[in-house]
Amino acid sequence: MRVLYSLLLYLATPAALAYLALRGIGDRAYLRRWRERFAFFRRPERPGGIWIHAASLGEVNAAEPLIRALADAWPDRDLYLTTFTPTGSARVRERFGDDVFHVYSPLDLPGSVRRFFNRLRPGLAVIMETEIWPNLYHEMARRGIPSLLANARISDHSFDRYRYFSRLAGPALAGVSRIGAQSETDANRLRTIGAPADRLSVTGNLKFDIELPGGLQADGAAIRASWGDTRPVLVAGSTHEAEEAPLFDAFTRLLADLPDALLVLVPRHPERFDRAARAAADAGLRTARRSRHQNCPAGVQCYVIDAMGELLRYYAACDVAFVGGSLEPVGGHNVLEPAALARPVVVGPHTFNFADITRSLLDAGAAAQVADAGELAAVLGDLFGNPEQRGRMGEAGARLVKQGQGAVNRTLALARTVFTAEAG
Repeated sequence: MRVLYSLLLYLATPAALAYLALRGIGDRAYLRRWRERFAFFRRPERPGGIWIHAASLGEVNAAEPLIRALADAWPDRDLYLTTFTPTGSARVRERFGDDVFHVYSPLDLPGSVRRFFNRLRPGLAVIMETEIWPNLYHEMARRGIPSLLANARISDHSFDRYRYFSRLAGPALAGVSRIGAQSETDANRLRTIGAPADRLSVTGNLKFDIELPGGLQADGAAIRASWGDTRPVLVAGSTHEAEEAPLFDAFTRLLADLPDALLVLVPRHPERFDRAARAAADAGLRTARRSRHQNCPAGVQCYVIDAMGELLRYYAACDVAFVGGSLEPVGGHNVLEPAALARPVVVGPHTFNFADITRSLLDAGAAAQVADAGELAAVLGDLFGNPEQRGRMGEAGARLVKQGQGAVNRTLALARTVFTAEAG
């Protein structure tokens, strides 16, 4: 099966490059560093370090506390970080700078994977979430590299696909030294597709161990003061194109009762900044962009944050947080960030990427779920009209986040079990 998979992957490589080129139309970062996709990069200065793979922005954010814990646990080991997306790469540079060795991860081609390990030469591999690449895992096991699949999850959306391809996924997982699953549900699904039960543990979700930057609340308060403390503010974070029209529709309905309300729109992908701003203006909203106005001008109804890495600042400044990727079937994004900041959370119907966490927030009374623009407008109207309810929801969310912490320490303990001999 793996030979057939590799052949098909070689045949599909031109399509993969075409995909990168198409993404490059909107984000030119996709047109750069293609050699790294085939594992052509300079070697790190010292072999035997700890390699952490976090595919995209969300995985990098989730991995950050674990990465720092690994650095503290093995200060004599270099850290190698790989990502697949330019947004993930940018976050690595922003958060870690030159403290880590960073390149893109290779395409899962046998030759590229062999070249990758020949050049990187890690002593420990830590792969985040659901990155199951048969050739990568096979080569890792063949070389005897201790490995940990951390924060592992199998969503409802992907479970059937993994079961269908269990003859590929199963042998790949069988070569991993230890697996730390986010929940019992994830552990059961991993066992179903071939993960060895004796190597599988439930460690919890690393996203609960969110580290809020020092001064974030004060920064949010200063931003909020510049807008006006009594002005109703909705932050829509990590939004996607198809859900912005219903979002604008709901917010326009809200303006009928709250004419001074402000929508702070934070698109998920930088290549969409221009289109998102135009869409807001076309929806009839008076619009300004962060890149052109350091502070939101008076009278603006939609303030577009066309910069990366600023979402937490604006969550800290809002009354209500809508988390994107949930009004269309993307699966939702990180609902724990606004919850950790004690902000009430609103999501759409598609939250399969954060199914357990979203359910916990809903059960705790920390979040509200809506089906469409009409329900979103109604829920927002209720929340903006009831500050006591907003306060209760925010407190419940912050309490839930605190109760769920500890995954970093449990995952670090797993890493120690597979890296003790190499660490000396």
